[in-house]
Amino acid sequence: MIGQRKIQYKTPDQMRVMRRAGLVVAGALAAVERALAPGVTTEQLDAVAEDHIRSHGATPSFLGYQGYPASLCISVNDEVVHGIPGSRVLAAADLISVDCGAIVEGWHGDAAFSAMVPGAEPDPDDLALVAATEQAMWHGIAAMDSGERLNAIGAAVEDFVADRYGLVEEYGGHGIGTTMHQDPHVLNYRTRDKGPRLKAGMCLAIEPMLTAGGAATKVLADNWTVVTTDGRRAAHWEHSVALHEGGLWVLTAVDGGRPQLESLGVRFAPLGD
Repeated sequence: MIGQRKIQYKTPDQMRVMRRAGLVVAGALAAVERALAPGVTTEQLDAVAEDHIRSHGATPSFLGYQGYPASLCISVNDEVVHGIPGSRVLAAADLISVDCGAIVEGWHGDAAFSAMVPGAEPDPDDLALVAATEQAMWHGIAAMDSGERLNAIGAAVEDFVADRYGLVEEYGGHGIGTTMHQDPHVLNYRTRDKGPRLKAGMCLAIEPMLTAGGAATKVLADNWTVVTTDGRRAAHWEHSVALHEGGLWVLTAVDGGRPQLESLGVRFAPLGD
């Protein structure tokens, strides 16, 4: 650990191992997305992800973490994050957010996506919320390269969201490496605290959460599931990203994030798988 905030700076070789973990996560999330259908339970989706993770020689990051009982966090409709998979049956046009982590040789990958359960015409407002959350994430990721200090990430997210959606402030991104959650904590909104310099060796998980209504949340009695207090729907997107001398490499995106990064004018720089 180096630096005042105990940031763990990674070497290129360590980033390559994290890329392997990231690809396991990407594959697990893709398998879950393919399995989305009315009548499927969130517990069944969790089993899909765990099978993929273990069959690729990795270990689920979430299972047992601070007592968490599953391999995925699955949040539906007004649930923002940390929803526990169980007997809940999905319905057509539900808005579902799926968060997944995996460990390869002691290194973590962490990513999330939001989508609509197929089988019915989705609400255009839900589709817009999902798309805006994903784009907010990409703007935050781009700021890792274009910004000077950590607060540039939250500023980029907030500037993109503007006043169109609720921007959840109680939860944010984080450093990632040999543990799933490391310094620094990554805010999704503008702050006067500039934070540490964005420098080569940083690996960060960028994960904004937006709501269709107010940004206020509460935690349910299970002590995990976070919901909107007004009952409006929420979305969550996340990628683990490496910053090195050449630029950015999105470790949990199969394509490394190239199309999105280049469209935002920042350096796409894979290190090789």
